[in-house]
Amino acid sequence: MTRVNSGDSTNQFSDLLQVNGDGSATLLPGVHPLPNLLSLETDQVLDAFRQSQLRDFTRVINELEADDNPLHQLFEQMRVIADREPGNRFSELDLFKPGALQALFLELHEHVMLHPVWSHPCFVRIFRGEFDAVQLAGFATNYFNQVKNTRQCVALAQGRFSGFISLPYGSLNERVSELAQIILAQLLADEYGVGTHSIDSYPDLSGLLNSTTHIVMYRQLFDGLGIPFEGQDVPMLHGVADNVLTQRLLAGHPSFSLVESLASVGLGMEWGVPEFFSLLLGGMIRWAWHENVPLTQRHLIVFIAHVQYDVLHAISVMLATSLFGHEKETMQQIKQATNMLMSSRYNMMSDLYRQLFAEPCADIDAIGLDARYHITDRRIEEALLSARQEVAGERVVNAADYKAGKGVPFVFADAV
Repeated sequence: MTRVNSGDSTNQFSDLLQVNGDGSATLLPGVHPLPNLLSLETDQVLDAFRQSQLRDFTRVINELEADDNPLHQLFEQMRVIADREPGNRFSELDLFKPGALQALFLELHEHVMLHPVWSHPCFVRIFRGEFDAVQLAGFATNYFNQVKNTRQCVALAQGRFSGFISLPYGSLNERVSELAQIILAQLLADEYGVGTHSIDSYPDLSGLLNSTTHIVMYRQLFDGLGIPFEGQDVPMLHGVADNVLTQRLLAGHPSFSLVESLASVGLGMEWGVPEFFSLLLGGMIRWAWHENVPLTQRHLIVFIAHVQYDVLHAISVMLATSLFGHEKETMQQIKQATNMLMSSRYNMMSDLYRQLFAEPCADIDAIGLDARYHITDRRIEEALLSARQEVAGERVVNAADYKAGKGVPFVFADAV
């Protein structure tokens, strides 16, 4: 699998990396934005993405505030309409307060990215390549249950924006709702690998059903690992099932607000993905290189793509979320939604760790979680316990125990 490049002191492994003369590895173009990924420590990877996301969002905000920006002009036109209508609160949004949107991003980004889930022991161990082929196959099949359910949450969130919802924007109500739907529709299209078409170029049914979805991309990893199709879909571990249900509930359950729904499919799901997918990608490349397993970019494309695109998704949904920030408690609602998601993801990874490595791994309630990440009401507890009862028995490991269980993957504030 290793290919020697004549005329220099490097050799190439697959289409993933080149081995330098000093024994270090440099990832090849198209694999990852950090060519030296395998030489970095976990905290260096996380910090690099935190800084790049800050730069990306600052650039977008600066563009949005420019007078010649089409989006700036659209919002200004809408504000003119709003200002003619008594009681229309559209002009109160952070969009129209200099520096407010940037401040909102900075506070929320710090809140999300300092959560311990992104440096979970499972991510760290995989990044170091400390696993064998059986453990990697186990990770791949179990994490697939998370990946193939995520995009449905975007559809659930989009479905919340009907003509029945109450908004304080007067004649702009439907237009604001439409803008949120458009952003979510693009995110959903990206997840499913479909796009816009004219009547003349609309794909036939065969072309449509053969779209390159993230699920299709993920199955290419199974090709590289030699896992046959009939072995790719396995029942969910309890931690995975809870995480999937938590995402679905926050996105679509009426107990949660529109802001919480948007936060769950944007800030809570997208901001940390490039970081931990970088750890997963780096670990699989490191393992394949050391074990001389012939993985390629094609096999790892779902991780490569998520690193590249999820930052764009997070920024767009952040903008959509800001369109509904007319209530004083908006910031707290967003933080609580992300807290629930990050907490359930943490327990999912702990469950995966125990399953893969047959070693102890603490859940979220045993790590001394900072109080700012505690859940301040029990809506999610009630909704999750109820949702467990609707799960088909064959889709979860030991389903009877799962449905009977009363524990939930959250740390609640003392007052609740």
